[in-house]
Amino acid sequence: MSVGIEMDDGLARLTLRRGEAGNAIDLDMARGLLDAARTCAAERVRAVLLTGEGKSFCVGGDLGEFSRLSGAALEKHLTAVTDALHDALRTFAASDAPMVAAVQGAVAGAGLGLAASADVTLAADTASFTAAYTGIGYSPDAGVSWFLPRLVGPKRALDLLLTNRRITGAEAADIGLVSRVVAPARLTAEAARTAEALRRGPTAAFGATRRLVAAGLTADLGPHLDREARAIAAAAASDAGQEGVAAFLGKRAPDFTRGASNS
Repeated sequence: MSVGIEMDDGLARLTLRRGEAGNAIDLDMARGLLDAARTCAAERVRAVLLTGEGKSFCVGGDLGEFSRLSGAALEKHLTAVTDALHDALRTFAASDAPMVAAVQGAVAGAGLGLAASADVTLAADTASFTAAYTGIGYSPDAGVSWFLPRLVGPKRALDLLLTNRRITGAEAADIGLVSRVVAPARLTAEAARTAEALRRGPTAAFGATRRLVAAGLTADLGPHLDREARAIAAAAASDAGQEGVAAFLGKRAPDFTRGASNS
């Protein structure tokens, strides 16, 4: 199985398991990511941790697999790969559960899309990032042309997409592509700690926050303020909102994991 999934009390740990191939995305892995996304949705997980085994997080599509096809057969195959991968991204995005990605080594092509799609992306300071698509005559997939302009701005996005220059983890953090960089030896532990903290958090409020941020990028201010007002009112009336306020006033740590309504 090219995508492993482990459930631990509301935390889904997803692992790309083609380390010997740089976790290159073939049709099996794309479908594995979709299956994992659907499992997370069905189980109503509270947080997701995405990692890749081996030296690299994900080097993009499996060019070896693609090179064995041509013409209409290649188009049909790539459509199947991107359909599955994009449905996985849509499913993760529609969930309330936030995603943490821990990235190391080479991050390229569709791997860049996976890293960019996470809500919190931690990168080893030795990681490197490149779009790679136009270098082989391809255009972007995996949401790269959607995420990059929103994270780093259209000028920087086009620089990365057209020149395919490779950037370091430090530069990726500076331009907003990743949340922060950590020492390689600390990456796994720091990502797990972050995901666990989110698992214990107010999942529905996280979901509302994710949707507000996404909508706010293109919304007019007036309608967006109305959305914020409705969302915060619903959050305040929820069990999680009442628990959060009670805990604050009682000078104790909140317990957002009690009861299904907090999911």
